[in-house]
Amino acid sequence: MATRPSPQQSDDDAARTRVLLAEDDVLLREGLARLLQQAGFEVVGQTGDSAWILPLVRDEQPDLVVLDIRMPPTSTNEGLDAARQIRTEFPGIAILVLSAHTEVEHAMELLATGERVGYLLKTRITDVDEFIQTLERIVRGGSVIDPALVQELVSTRRRNDPLGGLSEREQEVLALMAEGRSNAGIARRLWVTEGTVEKHVRHIMAKLSLPATDDDHRRVLAVVAYLEAR
Repeated sequence: MATRPSPQQSDDDAARTRVLLAEDDVLLREGLARLLQQAGFEVVGQTGDSAWILPLVRDEQPDLVVLDIRMPPTSTNEGLDAARQIRTEFPGIAILVLSAHTEVEHAMELLATGERVGYLLKTRITDVDEFIQTLERIVRGGSVIDPALVQELVSTRRRNDPLGGLSEREQEVLALMAEGRSNAGIARRLWVTEGTVEKHVRHIMAKLSLPATDDDHRRVLAVVAYLEAR
């Protein structure tokens, strides 16, 4: 089942980020819709059925689609399949996939599709301010990966792996890089200077034999692709 809100007529509404929600948990979906509306987003449609995702996207052409990775009828990869199709038909639409579990393969496949994309665990939604900032980063062109995914990859590496040479602080910086944060954003989060973060980033890139770059999307893909391939 899909729903569309009544048309919005004000100039303020026209300027807001237009969001489509696809989530079969009604309470979560309605909660997200209310949260986003309160934060200034315009929710242009909702559905709990994967069959309605693409028709709604084609009709509404939102700026951002937030969808569950597992949806009816089989509750396997319907959301991921829809995300792939959206990226093919509408490469400019930002996509955030929500998941109840850390799934490395799915996250990497999604991130490989380009910019304006994210993979986030549903538990992350409870931090409302952080969740809204994540959506804004994705809409602006960034790539965001749940830090739990990075921590899982880091913690399962072999002892002689280059990741073993990262300090605890460098691992924190690595996880924040994977969230799509800039050096300035990491500095604010860790309460350190931007120069200190730049030094940590240089050390991380050197230890992981990765090319240094200030591009958020490339930083995310480079770091996580390296981690996933180890």
